[in-house]
Amino acid sequence: MLVTGGYGQVTAMDSRSRLRRARPQGCLRAALRLPLWLYRLRLGWLLGRRFLMLAHTGRRTGRTYRTVLEVVRYDARAGTYVVVSAWGEQADWYRNVRWTPQVTLRVAGRHLYARAVVLPPSVALREVRSYARRHPVAYRMLTQLLLAAPLVPGDQATGRQLIGMLPVVAFVPRER
Repeated sequence: MLVTGGYGQVTAMDSRSRLRRARPQGCLRAALRLPLWLYRLRLGWLLGRRFLMLAHTGRRTGRTYRTVLEVVRYDARAGTYVVVSAWGEQADWYRNVRWTPQVTLRVAGRHLYARAVVLPPSVALREVRSYARRHPVAYRMLTQLLLAAPLVPGDQATGRQLIGMLPVVAFVPRER
């Protein structure tokens, strides 16, 4: 569901279902960072609404960081973008938006101000199920990568297990 939000691939899960990962190397690292470079070269519009670049404030440093995330769903009526933290609660961007929810987004050639809202489990589960219906192949690959078993989109236990590991965040429009 997400591509470049973290810096590593899943290598194992510990007893509390937390993800552990090693930093990607070589071609994998370059592939994961490609969307970020497209945005930096002002070519992010090529990715449409499928990806967004999140500018967030570091919780310790106060510096601005940028991360490219895959959009799980875009609600055109509300102007809301929904993403999943594929690297779990340990992802720096996720920890930063929990600390400072005011963020800026670049998506489909537009610059937007938003507020990050962590979705409650019932809403997050609906988002994951919706994603599974719309993108069954990507969903199967994701569950195989993260849960070490290829699971089918309609499996409710899988959705609950995923949202227990992967927080779902909505970026809601705000005034500057």
